[in-house]
Amino acid sequence: MPDFKNINILICVTGGIAAYKSAEIIRLFKKDSADVRVVMTEAAKEFITPLTLQAVSGNEIHDALIDQRSELAMGHIELAKWADIILIAPCTADSLSKITHGRADDLMGALILASEAKTYIAPAMNTNMWMDSATQSNFNKLLDRDINFIGPAFGEQACGDIGPGRMEEPTTIHKYISDTYHNKLLSGLTLTITAGPTREQIDPVRYISNNSSGKMGYSLAEEAIKYGATVNLISGPVALSANQDINLIKVNSADEMLDSVNKYMPNSDIFIGCAAVVDFKPENYSDTKIKKENKTEIDIKLRKNEDILKEVSKNYPNSYCVGFAAETSNVVNYAKEKLVSKNLDMIVSNDISNKSIGFDADYNEVNVITKDSSIFLERDKKFNIAKKILEIIKTNI
Repeated sequence: MPDFKNINILICVTGGIAAYKSAEIIRLFKKDSADVRVVMTEAAKEFITPLTLQAVSGNEIHDALIDQRSELAMGHIELAKWADIILIAPCTADSLSKITHGRADDLMGALILASEAKTYIAPAMNTNMWMDSATQSNFNKLLDRDINFIGPAFGEQACGDIGPGRMEEPTTIHKYISDTYHNKLLSGLTLTITAGPTREQIDPVRYISNNSSGKMGYSLAEEAIKYGATVNLISGPVALSANQDINLIKVNSADEMLDSVNKYMPNSDIFIGCAAVVDFKPENYSDTKIKKENKTEIDIKLRKNEDILKEVSKNYPNSYCVGFAAETSNVVNYAKEKLVSKNLDMIVSNDISNKSIGFDADYNEVNVITKDSSIFLERDKKFNIAKKILEIIKTNI
């Protein structure tokens, strides 16, 4: 089943009889976990009510270019940035002309100009209007701009004419977008990813750990699956769930994580060490709870854990090895030192002193560093950062 989790889809409904099909399109994408918002032109409201599409999408309908409630925050620009996918369904001949000529006199036109989202158009009009030279000229111009067209279909139309011009069925539109949006960039590749913290037990009750939530590693695994990869996700203890297509291996300690890494790396093309592995573990584990009575202090002798990243780069030289460097100062320079000292192919550094992008945050901003380049990825949701990291990896392997 297609997975549109964390994908924002903006569906623009224009004034054609096929507008009634838009509700089913919205339902299909909602079923696949997409966040769907709807823009309606004034003409669209003559064919289907805003209340219907609001009920199906679960979100307020957007219909005005100038909305006093949202314009203080430049609402239409924020909506344009929000969208990962824009679908115009149905798209009338008038709307097709508006998009071709860059008119921004309504909300839909302004959004399309302002957005960098992947855009799809499902035309719906009388067959003679579709075949007219002006419409065909607009169609070809938009193809040159990398706009994706779905249909139109051939068949009987509401007016009784038969020919090309019908809007494709909702299931066809849904399948086309699913097949083309989920770029199989990593098809045929196997990734082993570590995520979350590790725990080093002191006694049956207490342990040493850190504040890693695992969100970045899980985002990398989720996006890698969407890109067509086979994914082994070796996870420390976190409060997250994983896509059922991910091979999830749960561990606690650094030793357990290393054992699992060694199990899966012989058949892996790429290793991403995103876990915050605890550097030290107690030298002696107490089988019973250490009692606090009559003690004002306790000495715990620590021993260094194996460096998983260094072990992978040494033992699996044919695999592309990516590390993460979570720092609180001198972020880029420390990361470059680790890149060299651990003999990595790539390292991703971030500043965990910034609470908005540090441990347990939903956002991140990072530097992706190789021996030859450094790319800064500005603040964004972690799943978007994950996509960009994977795309950079693919261009380097």
